[in-house]
Amino acid sequence: MHASLPIKQKIKTLAFDQYGTIVDMQGDLTQKVTPFLKNKGWSGNPNQFVTWWRRTHFENSMIDSLCCQEHTTYRQIGKRAVAHVMDRAKIKYTEDEVAWLISLIEQLKPFPEVIEALDRLRNAGYHLAILSNGDRDMLDASKSHIGFPFDKTISVEEAGYFKPHWKTYAKAEEILSQKRDTILFVANHAFDCVGAKSFGFHTAFINRRSRPFGHWPQQPDMIFRNFRELANDFT
Repeated sequence: MHASLPIKQKIKTLAFDQYGTIVDMQGDLTQKVTPFLKNKGWSGNPNQFVTWWRRTHFENSMIDSLCCQEHTTYRQIGKRAVAHVMDRAKIKYTEDEVAWLISLIEQLKPFPEVIEALDRLRNAGYHLAILSNGDRDMLDASKSHIGFPFDKTISVEEAGYFKPHWKTYAKAEEILSQKRDTILFVANHAFDCVGAKSFGFHTAFINRRSRPFGHWPQQPDMIFRNFRELANDFT
């Protein structure tokens, strides 16, 4: 599903989710944790371990936002999630090992076609930004591993909530100094597209795994299989 001409004519800024959209969180983390799990003598599936980790982290971040308490950092929620998954897998661990596992998130590489597509979008005149649930310091540490200079990198720490809370998109609109209907939010996650669309951003769903989006009333304005298709449509 491609962008309609009226939408493309409005868009000035593309804002991207980072984890799972720009960088290959599932695949790269699985590759990085496999030797660690093998050394621990764990005979389970490393890909399943990462799935448990990511799902637990997501659930805990949603609880954090819904409880309306002081914002907990992504790193701290990550440590709790990893410790929980290690307990579930019956793997003995130290606090330093948990911290090391979380630090791997800062080292994730982009999907193969991402950088070329971003270059094309920038050359076409679009402003490009990150809006991520990651902490400021984690996003800063990841810049050298991604290898692309975004115009803005925005952490939800600025808003004090995790996406898809509406205040995260409102804070991005404020920082980007753009009207919300001139911003295209791009994500690999349906929940993120739903949150951004509810706020008033246009949305693009990157559907790498050919999954149904779901029956949300806030359907994405466009769906692409990868960043190459996105760049083809906007350049």
